[in-house]
Amino acid sequence: MHYVGFAKLAAAVSNAGGLGTITGLTQRTPANLANEIALCRDLTDKPFAVNLTFLPIVNEPDYPGYIQAIIDGGVKIVETAGNNPAKWLPMLKDNGIKVIHKCTTVRHALKAQSIGVDALSIDGFECGGHPGEDDIPNMILLPRAADELDIPFVASGGMADARSLVAALAMGAEGMNMGTRFVATQDAPVHDNVKQAILAASELDTRLIMRPLRNTERVLNNDAVKRVIEKEAALGRDLTFGDIAADVAGVYPKVMIEGQMNAGAWSCGMVAGLVYDIPTVKDLVERIMREADSIINDRLRRISAQG
Repeated sequence: MHYVGFAKLAAAVSNAGGLGTITGLTQRTPANLANEIALCRDLTDKPFAVNLTFLPIVNEPDYPGYIQAIIDGGVKIVETAGNNPAKWLPMLKDNGIKVIHKCTTVRHALKAQSIGVDALSIDGFECGGHPGEDDIPNMILLPRAADELDIPFVASGGMADARSLVAALAMGAEGMNMGTRFVATQDAPVHDNVKQAILAASELDTRLIMRPLRNTERVLNNDAVKRVIEKEAALGRDLTFGDIAADVAGVYPKVMIEGQMNAGAWSCGMVAGLVYDIPTVKDLVERIMREADSIINDRLRRISAQG
């Protein structure tokens, strides 16, 4: 959700009854994040979260500064992702902040539970962005998580509609986390070209890149992605990040804001194949809840009665 998770979308999700999330590192500085949090407070009186992704890089962002901006802004829920968040948990927890950590495997989820996170987002192989390296889809991953974990979790990856929600609940999750589906809404502050690209895509139109670097990312296929895949095939184990940097680094403003759809590789889930319209966030959430109620109380109850 880089260059998507701004205050406008987070507030729209929270106002609709969900938990909207600001993507912290989209904001270039802690001061910018503080301003985005303040803007979100102007747009909603409901709870919202901030995502902090801990990147495996030498010159890391000013994480203490970002966390302080979150604390000062009164945000009480943080979603962490990427590297192990243990280093930053005391600063968050000492300030009454609940931490939801995103994991793509049960073993990582168990580790996160052991270090004291409050909840988990279990991210299946179908997801947009980084699905990890184990390739476990949610039909297996979610029940395994339910079997092993003692803390609550939500389902992430491949979540799009009422069927997703009911299935996630049936497999042990407390709810679902949507990314790509919320990009394809009227409230998402991205160029219409991005929304139309998701709307036009099928479940066959994503690709996995950077697998040779063990930094696998699921992206929507375009000219830049084709170039990356060609370089990966040609260079094999000799591939370095520098070989593909032009097509994967710093491209999000060009794609999300300017609508240059071939400017670079950008994250998109297989769930694009289940996106059939561009509703408001409010209409989407209300439809999901209405249809989920119908599935549970009509279809499943009818099947149970036949039983």
